[in-house]
Amino acid sequence: MEKALKTNRRDFLKIAATAGGGLLIGFNWSSCDSPKMKVVSEKEIMDSALNFNSYLSISPTDHVVIYSPNPELGQNIKTSFPMIVAEELDVDWSKVRVKQAFLDTEKYDRQVTGGSGAMPHSWERLRKAGATARQMLVQAAANRLGVSVSDLRTENGQVIHGSKKLTYGELANEAALVPVPEEVSLKDKKDFKIIGTPIKNVDNRAMFTGKPLYGLDFYREGMVQAMIQRPPFGMKLKSVEAEAAKAVKGVKDVVTFKNNVAVIGETTWPLMKAKKLLKIQYEPIDGKLESTEFHNQVFDEMLASGKADVKRKDGDVNAAFRSAARVIKSEYQCPFLSHSPMEPMNFFAHVKPDGVELIGPTQTPDRARKAAAEICGVSPDKVTVEMTRLGGGFGRRLRADFVEEAVELSKMLEAPVKLTWSREDDLTGGAYRPAVKYRFEAALDNENNLIGYKLRGVGINAGNCTRENNFPSGSVDNLLIESLEYKSPITTNAWRAPITNFLAFAEQSFLDEVAEAAGKDPVALRLELLDRAKKNPVGEIHYDIDRMRTVVETAAEKSGWGTKPGVSQGFSVYFSHRSYVAQVAEARMVDGKPKLDKIYAVTDCGIVVNPTGADQQVRGGMVDGMGHAMFTNMTFTDGIADQKNFDTYRLIKMNEIPEIETHFIDNGIDPTGLGEPALPPTGGAIANAIYKASGKRVRNQPFMEQEEMKNVRLGDPA
Repeated sequence: MEKALKTNRRDFLKIAATAGGGLLIGFNWSSCDSPKMKVVSEKEIMDSALNFNSYLSISPTDHVVIYSPNPELGQNIKTSFPMIVAEELDVDWSKVRVKQAFLDTEKYDRQVTGGSGAMPHSWERLRKAGATARQMLVQAAANRLGVSVSDLRTENGQVIHGSKKLTYGELANEAALVPVPEEVSLKDKKDFKIIGTPIKNVDNRAMFTGKPLYGLDFYREGMVQAMIQRPPFGMKLKSVEAEAAKAVKGVKDVVTFKNNVAVIGETTWPLMKAKKLLKIQYEPIDGKLESTEFHNQVFDEMLASGKADVKRKDGDVNAAFRSAARVIKSEYQCPFLSHSPMEPMNFFAHVKPDGVELIGPTQTPDRARKAAAEICGVSPDKVTVEMTRLGGGFGRRLRADFVEEAVELSKMLEAPVKLTWSREDDLTGGAYRPAVKYRFEAALDNENNLIGYKLRGVGINAGNCTRENNFPSGSVDNLLIESLEYKSPITTNAWRAPITNFLAFAEQSFLDEVAEAAGKDPVALRLELLDRAKKNPVGEIHYDIDRMRTVVETAAEKSGWGTKPGVSQGFSVYFSHRSYVAQVAEARMVDGKPKLDKIYAVTDCGIVVNPTGADQQVRGGMVDGMGHAMFTNMTFTDGIADQKNFDTYRLIKMNEIPEIETHFIDNGIDPTGLGEPALPPTGGAIANAIYKASGKRVRNQPFMEQEEMKNVRLGDPA
């Protein structure tokens, strides 16, 4: 059955025949990215679709060109979004192409990549865009043939009446004259031909052959290169001696601005050499410079006596703990982490008399535009932002600090500037995942039922380092969740699956501690709590109990939970960013050491648009979650990061990745997002499996720096 959907003025901004003929339909994508397939020459296709932005274009050559407003940073929406449009348009996928759009807030209301929100936000409007074009083409064919619309059907870019077939290209000019329908009919999901099929990333060829896609690839004749030495956290610039740096061949100048020292030149290599020759003195801005030892002290003091912000309180928690037959208490701690995308921060800026031109990798192009406008004292409409593909982001490129630096330098030098951060700059001058420490308490009655639950968290620059409405909230009669924050000059930022990336590990590990104390199977305990939330909910339930139960049961089934002799299994399940993921990690003892062999993942993210992309997202999230839980750590001494490159900031290696098996729940609901949800459960599943195998419980990240984990084997030596 088709679904009728009303259109509105904001969705369809313009309908017009292009200069070379063809139908041009404008629509508000809100959040969108799309593909590129080589069929005919780029010029032949684009000549019929010039001078437009945020439009679906159907050319006389039967090609569909989609301008993609949103940044692409590896989450695959540049492939998945066009699949949705092509599905409803009923077009041949090989004829779909994409161009990256500039920032345009008049045409788009969400040119942002973050929070796993692009797909759920754009799903229906993308379908509507394709369906509207299809309906207008069918009407044009009906007009030409003198038949009823109901007598026509579409397939592979053609409108068909009996043996008569008219291509979309043939009909495009006439379709441009058809009024935009007030309602469009969407396909029944059972009739999908493109959605749900595995399609390769549309940028694969360009990436594999080294075509310029990324910000680091961008070059313009006449621009200067710049690199910056930034102050330690909590310090300001006092003096600088730059003579030796200026003497390096290829260096044009050394300038200072806002506590930064910038080296200007022709290429980055001499600038990196010159930076090391700078003699800079700093002085504290205010108070003591912070170190990791101090942060650990802050955690303990605030957990013990800090005035907390109560996020959720159900029942009488104090009474429950007073009457408890047994109380379980544990603390979990997670460090600062760098985002460490493979492509370090970079941006191009050209401040001109009549405006500002920005080009580079950003997750928030409008934030970049507003920052540039403020620096230059111009209105935002005088600033253009062109987005390149991002070589990773993980939340780091939500900020605009690196864009602001490029703009400041271009304004000062009165020249186009390409600013590049080195890997050391990225690690020592970054905006990190907040460090957090949690204290959990659980109260059991005489029958080993969970009757009380407490969570208190302290986060550094994390206003709410807990998630009050996530499971097991709603399943425990007496529950208290509190959050405390310590303000630090060390800059922090959203890091892939913010807060839940480490909270999930702590919560899921602690639930296993509760299950052990209660003498219950870890999976059975979670199902018991879900049953209680379903039958007798306590307060508001903000997660879908049935969806969570399904991934729990499916993960247990697919992994053969509890049925494998000699294999120790660890369980974890989490709801974040609207989707549900359950994981089972498997470990066994080899030569007296626990070895991690395999992880199963079951994901409910609604309809899977592109199975290839979805599988990659889940696997990538799990490897990301595993590597950072096991190895990575960012510590500080007097405001300076101790880890300055990958020799000391340890990332996971290819041969350390265990076997991964993925499954997806086919429940037919609209997509709910997938960029982040697979990461949070991974740490807990691994920690629980290692405990089952070795009897060693790990409560702090990174795992491999804990005494309990020093003998763990990962993968096989290369």
